[in-house]
Amino acid sequence: MLKLKKFVFIAFIITFSTCLNAKIQIKYKIGDEIITNFDILEEKKYLLFLRPNLKNLNTNEINKISEDSLIKYNIKKKEINKVFAKSIGKNFEEKILNDLYRFKKVKNKEQLIILLNQNKIEYDKMINKVKYEALWNDLIYRKFNSIVKIDENHLKNILRNKLKNNIKYEYNLSEILFEVNNSEKLNSKYMKILKYINKSDFKTAAVKFSLSNSNNKGGEIGWIKETLLSLNLNKILRDMNVKEITKPIKYPNGYLLLKINNKRNMKEIIDFNKELDELIKFERNRQLNQFSLLFYKKLKQNTIINEN
Repeated sequence: MLKLKKFVFIAFIITFSTCLNAKIQIKYKIGDEIITNFDILEEKKYLLFLRPNLKNLNTNEINKISEDSLIKYNIKKKEINKVFAKSIGKNFEEKILNDLYRFKKVKNKEQLIILLNQNKIEYDKMINKVKYEALWNDLIYRKFNSIVKIDENHLKNILRNKLKNNIKYEYNLSEILFEVNNSEKLNSKYMKILKYINKSDFKTAAVKFSLSNSNNKGGEIGWIKETLLSLNLNKILRDMNVKEITKPIKYPNGYLLLKINNKRNMKEIIDFNKELDELIKFERNRQLNQFSLLFYKKLKQNTIINEN
């Protein structure tokens, strides 16, 4: 009888292990790292938590976005670990948490953990993911800030020209920054994105197509004063109505589509020096975002990615 029980137990273990192994599939190999189907499922939960508008996509589209997100995460993580120690300072971690609290509209860590548990997401994994995104931004700043070119006199002249307008606007904008591959034509890609926007909405299209860091917010940029925008963009936006979308605008890293979510008159009294400081900061961030995209592309090109 004892031998029979032992045999049944061993048979159960073998059967359970076989079923478990059958379910785990290696989907990608990125250098020394592997991505399994279970990793993709976890990434999907994470992305849906941070980007609820992903629910508007079908399963195949969400899976593809989750795969691309994991590939990007692993490539960035490898580079980050070369520069930073794995442990982060308390102040840095507190900033990450405070940003998450505001984004998910919770008051403290306890409320965040409850919300994560409801979505079947582990707290430590979530913090680790967000941590690496923040460290990537820090890495880009350290690596490229010294070569950012700011012509302050040129910006002063631009600002003076902008301030000549009696009526000044600020815009609530969303963006999609997209590339056109060698096998594609600009108009075809543009029409494809417009068709997708009409089928779903701009936010969902931004998640699917945009290369910009704003894609995790559905392309939302928020309110921007026209004093921070280029003369060319101001000319385009002034002639547009709320809810309209620009035609593709040539950009260093691709083509840009902008949607005006809202528009209003600037009511505050303009302080030239304050506006100039904001313009310099805006221009610095714009250049750093370009460096971020180009640097990631370079890392990806130099990474061996095998799909199973």
